[in-house]
Formats: sequence, C-alpha cells, structure tokens
Amino acid sequence: MFSKTGTTKSTTGSCPADRLRQALADCDAVIVGAGAGLSAAAGFSYDGERFERNFADFEQKYGFHDMYTGGFYPFPTEEEHWAYWSRYIWLNRYSPAPKPVYDDLLKLVRDKDYFVITTNVDHQFQAAGFDKKRLFYTQGDYGLFQCSEPCCQETFDNRETVRQMVERQRDMRVPSDLAPRCPHCGRPMTMNLRCDDRFAEDEGWHRAAERYESFLRTRRGQKLLFLELGVGYNTPVIIKYPFWRMTAANPRAVYACLNLGQAAAPREIQKQSICIDGDIGAVLAGLGENTSQSASVEFVRFRRTNSARG
Repeated sequence: MFSKTGTTKSTTGSCPADRLRQALADCDAVIVGAGAGLSAAAGFSYDGERFERNFADFEQKYGFHDMYTGGFYPFPTEEEHWAYWSRYIWLNRYSPAPKPVYDDLLKLVRDKDYFVITTNVDHQFQAAGFDKKRLFYTQGDYGLFQCSEPCCQETFDNRETVRQMVERQRDMRVPSDLAPRCPHCGRPMTMNLRCDDRFAEDEGWHRAAERYESFLRTRRGQKLLFLELGVGYNTPVIIKYPFWRMTAANPRAVYACLNLGQAAAPREIQKQSICIDGDIGAVLAGLGENTSQSASVEFVRFRRTNSARG
C-alpha cells in the first residue's frame, strides 16, 4: 500500500511540535515505536569518542573502528570474544544512559494509556521506569544469553557473569571458566539477539507479544497516537509499516515521526501525520517543559478562580 518513495516530509497546519503536544493531550492511547535513533539521542553512540574511550585496545589489535563492526568480528577464541562482548554489554545495557531522553519520554506518557514496541535491545525503557508489562522488545536483550543451537527456547540473565568478565579480563581475554555454556546441552551460549533463525523466543517474549496485540485490538477505533521515535528503514516491517497501515485504517489516529534526517510519512496519511526532523532528545525535552508550564498555568488559574469565589 505504501512505499518509501511515496513519502513526504511536509506537515500541514501549525508548528509540528505544537501539533504533537496537542495530539498527546487529546489521544485516548499512545503507541510508542522506538528504534536505534532514540538510543542514539540518549547518548548511546557506537563510534567516535565513546568507542575510543572503551575499546582503544581492541581497535589497535583487531582494526575495527566502531562497536557495531566489532560485534561481527570473528575473534579466534571464546576468551577474546567474551572480553569484547562483556565490555560491550556492560557499557550499553547495564551502565546509565548518558542523556535523560528515556526519562523525558516517560514524563510525557506515564499518565496516558500507553504501550511500547521497540527494536532496541539495550533495556533502557525498563531502566527509566517504564512499566514492564507495557513493553515489547521484539529483537532481544543484551542482558540475556541463549543456547547457540538453540536446544531450547529459553533465555538466561547475564548480569553477574558479564560483571565478572569485565572485572577479570586481562589482555582482552576473559578466564576460560567464565565462557558461558548452555545448562541443558553444554553448547556455547550466545547473545539473545535476532540475527538469524536461531533467535530464542522465550515465554516472556511471547507474553509481551500477546499483550501488545491485545492492546492494539482492544483500542481499535479510538483516538490513537502512533509515536515513532528514531525508526529507520533497516527493519521497517516491525514498527514503521504497521504504524502507517493502522493510521490509514483509523481516521481518528495520528502518526508522529521524530527522526533526525529521516522524518517522513506516506502521502496517503499526510493529513494525519506530524513529521519532525530534529534531535529527538531536544524535542521530547521541549514537549515536557511546555507541558509542565501549561500545567502550572492551569493550577494558578484554578487557585485564582477559587479564591475569587471564596
């Protein structure tokens, strides 16, 4: 129904940020769709100074220049593989977000009926305090191991193992006894990330998927805001295209796309769309500031009105 070439970056009416603020205030429910651009706005850069500060030794020895490329490097031993990955996981999963973008987003939706679907695997929604039962991580979690086969659709928390790997590694190698093994078959463990058809969808994954589908089904026809944040075109079939289709099918819905350099919507839903090409963090912070100011003004008006009546 839609194609990338049939999109437009223009929006009609007043300032896009004002329209988004109004859409947030008016909607019955918010469906947040988050991609890599949201975490990038929160400071999770995978190259540049952040990479140099944490992986200069790996860069010098193996020749890759960003974390993403390093994730595909064929390290010759498990000890080297997990030295890199443990550092990577600790930095991008268990360390605090450099910027409060997720906190700002929560302030905007915490009092709304909301649900989040995300292709991000860094756990930042839960870290910021979002309700776990309103989250669907479709592509996995840096905080989980799975069997590399896999022999089962089961995942395993990795925080303690990763912590020990980071603390005990020397010369870009972890002790051999820390290399994780599947407790069922003894095969090497790997990350629970959707890279191929061996991705393990555990019970928690399926429960989250069911909750998301139920949320959409029970709110069909309501005044919905599909709030897309930092979603590109690597996996558009997960968030972007479904958001377009659901907006087109519901004349009461609004589609909002916030993305630096990639904010666009199909012409078919142009009148229902708000596209903001800018820094997601700055936009969300601005929306929060204006919302707080509006609430303060209304409170002052309320007090003045009641004082006059008294």
